[in-house]
Formats: sequence, C-alpha cells, structure tokens
Amino acid sequence: MTPVPGERASGTGCSIVGVGTTEYSRASGRTALALATEASLRALDDAGIKAAEVDGIVRCTDDVVLHNDLIETLALPNVEFWAHGGLGGTAPSAMIGYAVNAIRSGSAKVVLAYRSLNGRSGRRVGAGYGSQQAVVAGGEEGGRYDEYFLPYGLTTAGQMYALIAQRHMTEFGTTREQLGHIAMTCRRNAQSNPAAQMYGRPMTMDDYFNARMISSPLGLFDYSLETDGACAVVVTSTEQGRDSKTAPIAIAAVAQGGSAGVQAGRTLSSLMRKDLLTFPSHLVAENLYRRANLGPSDIDVAQLYDCFTITVLVQLEDYGFCVKGEGGPFAASGALDTTLPINTSGGHLSEAYMHGMNHVVEGVRQLRGESTRPVPGAEVCLVSSGAPPATSAMILTVDR
Repeated sequence: MTPVPGERASGTGCSIVGVGTTEYSRASGRTALALATEASLRALDDAGIKAAEVDGIVRCTDDVVLHNDLIETLALPNVEFWAHGGLGGTAPSAMIGYAVNAIRSGSAKVVLAYRSLNGRSGRRVGAGYGSQQAVVAGGEEGGRYDEYFLPYGLTTAGQMYALIAQRHMTEFGTTREQLGHIAMTCRRNAQSNPAAQMYGRPMTMDDYFNARMISSPLGLFDYSLETDGACAVVVTSTEQGRDSKTAPIAIAAVAQGGSAGVQAGRTLSSLMRKDLLTFPSHLVAENLYRRANLGPSDIDVAQLYDCFTITVLVQLEDYGFCVKGEGGPFAASGALDTTLPINTSGGHLSEAYMHGMNHVVEGVRQLRGESTRPVPGAEVCLVSSGAPPATSAMILTVDR
C-alpha cells in the first residue's frame, strides 16, 4: 500500500458535480420514490444541471425505487444506461464506479446515483432477517445462506458483528471503551451538523456505558441509526464538470473487492470465514491505493462505513492506518479527531443510516469546504462502503 514516488495518479477522468439529500427522520410520511425524487432534484440543482440532461442512472440493488421510476418522476427523455451496484452498504462506492465506467465507455454523459429508503418507519434494516421474509432454499432469499443460522437464534447483523467484536477483544485485548471512542467521535461531529438525527444530543463515555446492551459486547450506541431519507449524487466527466455550478470533486480511484474465502451469501455467512478480523476491505485498499498512487498517509479525512463501531475499528486496520490488532488503541488515542478525522457529518452512528450514500455526500462537501465539521486543508478523502462479504471504496480529491 506504499505509493510509487511521483505525482498523484491522473484519476478516473470523472468528478462528482452535485449532491443532494432529504431530511433524515424516523418517520418521513412519504414514499421512497418521493424521497428519491427530492434528493435527485437537489443534487441536479446543486450541479446546475437540468434533469433532461441525465442519461444514466445507478441505484443500490436493494432500493425499492427502480431506475424507471425515476425516469418517470424526473421526466428523463433519453436514459441510455442504467445499472444497480450491489447490496446494501457495499453499494455506494461501487455505484459511483459504475457511473465512472459508463462515462468512460461513452455509454452516458451525466449519471445520477441514488439511495432511498424508509429504514425506520418502513422495513427496518436492523430487524432480524427471519422476521421479515421467508428463507427459501434455492430461491432469491435462499442465496443468503441464512437458513444455516436463523434456527439457532442468529438473526441479525448486530449479532454477527457482536461476535466479530468479541473475537477482536479476545485476540487483541480490544476494550469496549475503545469502541466507545469511535461512537463518541461520530456523536461529537454530529453536534455541528443540524441535519444529523443526533444533533443536539451530545454523549459522554458514561452515557455510552450506561446504554442498554443489545448483543454483547455491543450496546445501543455501537449500533447505527435507523433512518428515513434519501441521498443522490451526480457524476460527469471532469472536463464537463468544470462547467458545473459548484466545485467538482475528482474521483481519483474506485475499487471493489471480493475473493475466495470471503464466503458465499450475503451477511451472516461471513461468520464461516477462517479469518473474521480481516474484511475484504484489505483487498480494496491495495487496489485503491495503487490506482490512485496514494497511501494511507496521504488521506486527509475518511468517511468510514460505520454500521457498527467494530466495523470502523477493523477498517482502520484493513486500510492501513494502523497494524492489525491496534485499531482499539488508535481509536482511543484521539487520532480520529486529529491525525485521521473520520465521519465528519456524524456518520451512520449519529447522522443517518443511508447505507453509505451520506458518506459520499459528506466526502464531497468536506473537500468543497462545505462540511459542518471542516478539516483544514483537506484535499484527499477516503470513502468506504460496507464490509462483509464483499465491499467497495473510493478516493476523492480536490480537482486540480
């Protein structure tokens, strides 16, 4: 993960030129389509691009809003490219990568990527899988391999990550207090962000320890929020982006990662891996840094996927910010506020759970100088998406 001496790589030739969000809430009272439409219109307005110019759409595979739904509500006259970019939190960076590939191949010129969900008032992402759909062997949901876990009471992602956290504690001496520093960093950042769901609700370490235990060793504030809302992002070529209304943010590199041993299935099956404490993030990191000709020391700010505090801790190690096993001491050292500021809008733990699309939005705002928690002089931002079983990430830079 050491960059080759010399200039920063030329990048993908594409930029993010517009971002938009809705209100983040516990009960939107609106359809996911209405939310997606609002976020998309705000992103297009941010870019100064008319809806009629959009000729490509990328969505999360899990999104109930289909590409043709937005074609209708936005009255798009000629969409030449559409794709869906992965499951849940693994998708956002990959979605931006699909947009880049479409533009580079000439399949589209202006690509809209979005994520919309009523994740609190509708289908609650954090609820047990077995409580919301049948698991049918050989069927669409049977591909999750959840049938090997549900009968034994392992029904949620929170339980899975609790087992990962316990393993990290057993092998490396990681403590709950160290996880608490990750939660507190995100909560502090949210206090500067009026759009965050936890804005106006500061948290102390005592608050963290006194919160109810959900799945030991993970308590309430180790878990991400449940959110109704939507985010949208507009991608164009860098050349075209320089004519946009706002400063374009260059997409230096995008990478996806998966390999044998990660395990088939969607989430719970990740527990069958030989190594629970190294995510596919380490594969992504190698490719990402090589493509951008950058390394961990070049990252000024990071928006790390934080469905749980332990997810952040493992990624700190996988992306090379500290050695394996040292994520806990690194988080407790204060580095997440200084050396490597993370999740500057509050992240999933304290801003909103938008499956990582709010991390993309915040990465853009941070490099534009529009973040509510600005990092002085930040020019390079890492955005990670998801964790097991496969993942994606990207590096954004200030356009030069």
